[in-house]
Amino acid sequence: MLQLQDFRAARRLISPHMRVTPVFAIGQPDFGAVYKNGGVTFPDLFLKLENLQISGSFKARGAMNAALNLEGDVLKNGLVTASGGNHGMGVINAARVLNVPVKIFLPTNTPKPKVTKLRKSGVDVTLYGAVWDEANHAAIAHARETGMAYIHPFADPNVIAGQGTIALELLEQRADLDTLVVAVGGGGLISGVATAAKMMRPGIRIIGVEPVGAPTLFESLKNNEVVTLPSVNTAATSLAPRQSSALNVDLIGKNVDRIVLVSDDEMRAAAGWMWRDLGLSVELSAAAGIAAVMQGRLGDIDPGKTGIIVCGTGTDGQ
Repeated sequence: MLQLQDFRAARRLISPHMRVTPVFAIGQPDFGAVYKNGGVTFPDLFLKLENLQISGSFKARGAMNAALNLEGDVLKNGLVTASGGNHGMGVINAARVLNVPVKIFLPTNTPKPKVTKLRKSGVDVTLYGAVWDEANHAAIAHARETGMAYIHPFADPNVIAGQGTIALELLEQRADLDTLVVAVGGGGLISGVATAAKMMRPGIRIIGVEPVGAPTLFESLKNNEVVTLPSVNTAATSLAPRQSSALNVDLIGKNVDRIVLVSDDEMRAAAGWMWRDLGLSVELSAAAGIAAVMQGRLGDIDPGKTGIIVCGTGTDGQ
């Protein structure tokens, strides 16, 4: 079980290689005046801009922490992973810091700009399988065949601890937050952020946001077990594994108050608003939290001062 000291240790370890990302405040009158939706009262929002993190997303944190925790002999053959794009860039960044080879497996549904970005980085990239889960099987097989060190994007305690450093940073920047809204894919981000935030501030409310077409954790928590979706159908491919893991489901079940669902169109509208009104260029997954606020999905409890992790850069709103 992760302890607060694990998140603090991760922060010390990765801090020389990461940015302290800014928090952008949006007052309720500003947001409410721009986007009105059926009488929804909008909270004061504080956006944690992880789209400005090294490699373009929060994923650099977990990948770096996992890589720096590997033994030297394990590292000698390099790093391999499967990714929807962002985790791949994070692992590439870690490999460059450690000066080791790297190979990335991507599913064929990865957005073309991400594939191009990864290939332009000059590393070995292979498209395999229709969804992330299939690419992941190929990455694990490749690790066994070559001796490369495999880094899982979400079901790894060191990855989760790295992602949780966002909560330590954010709650120093905004100690008065009442609610924290986090996009959910495989669950690594929300597992780390929710666990660390609840240890620091037990009363803080954590809300996860998943696509309607990929409710992996929503269904797993509802059934109190790891659920494998028969299929996924969302353009937010970084939020679209068919299955999470027991580790993530356990941490999320203990520390997350609510998981809500948003549609692709709602995320597109939110991403468009973020570009037009805030000048923030983000991918669909990074707009999921704003979409949930816009649609009044945070529940009946007044969310108060609300932090949203803007998890990755992209051009979906442009």
